Amino acid sequence: MENQTLSTDILILEGLKVSPQSSVPAFVVLLLIYVFIMVSNISLVVLISTERSLHQPMYLLFCNMSINDAFGATTIIPRLLSDVFTPISDRYIHYNGCVVQAFCAHFNATAAHTVLMAMAFDRYVAICSPLRYAAIMTSRTVVVLSVSAWTVAFILVLILVALSVRLSHCKRTVLNPFCDNASLFKLSCESVLVNNIYGLGFTVVLLGSSLGSVTLTYLKIAVVCLSSRNKSLNSKALQTCASHLAAHVIMFVSGSIIIILHRFPQLSDHRKIASILLHVVPPALNAVIYGLQIKSVRQKIVIMFSRNTGGETTQ
Repeated sequence: MENQTLSTDILILEGLKVSPQSSVPAFVVLLLIYVFIMVSNISLVVLISTERSLHQPMYLLFCNMSINDAFGATTIIPRLLSDVFTPISDRYIHYNGCVVQAFCAHFNATAAHTVLMAMAFDRYVAICSPLRYAAIMTSRTVVVLSVSAWTVAFILVLILVALSVRLSHCKRTVLNPFCDNASLFKLSCESVLVNNIYGLGFTVVLLGSSLGSVTLTYLKIAVVCLSSRNKSLNSKALQTCASHLAAHVIMFVSGSIIIILHRFPQLSDHRKIASILLHVVPPALNAVIYGLQIKSVRQKIVIMFSRNTGGETTQ
């Protein structure tokens, strides 16, 4: 009875597959990336929160993305770091811990799209209805958009993972760098038809809504810019929309690569690497894109460093 409990509740997690010679470089690189993600994203949230001049809908919505990026990186990277120097046969994870990690990983990826959709609405109102922007994008609207983005992601992922948890599990090896929904239902010997149907529908609805809303938004913005001879309006549209569009392209391409590679079992190692990059590359780039490409935020960062440097020189 005890052996049976061990075989079903204690799983072996494949983790990050690296050779002994590559363990130290892999650990150092992952650690540096994780530190960069956390410091850059948290600094951006603190900066926007403390500077009253940045208490605008556009910047407040950015905070959702930075918080989600820090959360997603924390879900995946620390576990990968702990497994680098551990033999694959000794990389144990409790089933409940695997479920939690799978939920958090999918919640992070889903929230990234829903938050980007909320940000797309903000850019649409700012460019297409500038005179009504203040009346539409009130503090209440920002809260509603933020709460809706997180709530929709939570409900969709909760159903996704719950469908896998309902299955009995007869296997104990997770052939993935970290736990995700596919890892959970692959542990079962039962039919996973319902899981596949919901998973496919989930993916189509999420990516379709994300791509559709952003495409429609930017088409309308492009029409406004082309029909307007106001150079300042066009410059503002390019400046404020470029960062959002870049973040969406990075997220969409990263997610699409994993979906495509799922269709080719012989490329499983490439898919595993891509799944890690999905939780590493966008969080690392988003803070740079938003923090350095947006003039107001960049100026605040320069001022803060100038003050610190000046204070140290004076001392």
